[in-house]
Amino acid sequence: MPAPAGLAQTAKVISQLRDEIRRRLEEREAQLAPAAAREATSKGRAQPEPPDPFRLAYQVDRDRIIHSRAFRRLKHKTQVFVWPETDHVVTRMTHTIEVQQVARTIARALNLNEDLAEAIALGHDLGHTPFGHAGEETLAALLPGGFRHNEQSLRIVERLARDGHGLNLTVETREGILKHSKTRESVAAEAWGTASTFEGQIVKLADSVAYLNHDIEDAITAGVITEADLPDRVHRVLGSTHTERIRTLVESAVEASMEAVDRGEGRIELEDGVLAAVDELREFMFQRVYLVESTLEQARYGQRVVRALYEFYERNPDRIDGWSLPADPAWRRAADYVSGMTDGFAIRRATELGLLR
Repeated sequence: MPAPAGLAQTAKVISQLRDEIRRRLEEREAQLAPAAAREATSKGRAQPEPPDPFRLAYQVDRDRIIHSRAFRRLKHKTQVFVWPETDHVVTRMTHTIEVQQVARTIARALNLNEDLAEAIALGHDLGHTPFGHAGEETLAALLPGGFRHNEQSLRIVERLARDGHGLNLTVETREGILKHSKTRESVAAEAWGTASTFEGQIVKLADSVAYLNHDIEDAITAGVITEADLPDRVHRVLGSTHTERIRTLVESAVEASMEAVDRGEGRIELEDGVLAAVDELREFMFQRVYLVESTLEQARYGQRVVRALYEFYERNPDRIDGWSLPADPAWRRAADYVSGMTDGFAIRRATELGLLR
């Protein structure tokens, strides 16, 4: 039986509305810099999907990450300081939001794709273990082939999320997540290669901009350092407040990268003098904050918890009740399950199992 005329007309209007919204979104994206990433030039998804009527591809990526369980757990994962006495210390969630904000600011200033920068920023730390880098280092020593949070972040969006189906993100978002990490040598150092998109390169830099500055605030709050302890060149080049340092780094990234974006080749970078100051600040933070005894004491407890849990679940994979793939070997299932835990859940589970004697 044919549909009533009224329903047919309504369906036609809705279809036309969707087409118009799509056209406007595509036109807006077309106005970005020639070197910007676009849905039209994306390498696509592993599983092809029809276009969303109200969102372009990188908006879809962003929303899938935000609505994932892995993203929600970030609010209860440690950044640097375990068991802080104040609610104002940064968590993995607030760090991620700060990276998102810095990345969007730089991308907008360079007329690049904010949606892609935002998606990569929101997904870059999904694979972090409980107890921050202490947990990561523990699993790295225990697992065949080691463990890195950026590789685990990629594994989550490709394999583990949505009960083993993954999020089916675009190639560009997945690449940016994998390649955001860097070595201790420099914030500009390469470990997994350079992202092919300027937006992915922005997130790599924004990650350092965010964590160095909020870690300074947390360390001052914890009484580990004072503002006056920071190297003279850091104060002279970057500034003497959180706001000044963020502004200096964002402005430097935009000014140093503008020509590369205009040419469509090169990379996102900082001015030489600013980069030198940032690397000096990073080394200072390792020596005076990340590797000092008070911080390491907290880290050692977290490492003990992670090690005990991993060894228990590797021996007893039948006790794993989620966040792993049943067909995987026991070591892989244990690593996925334990790395996905929040700090509090890891402590509770280790206590319930009698592992913290």
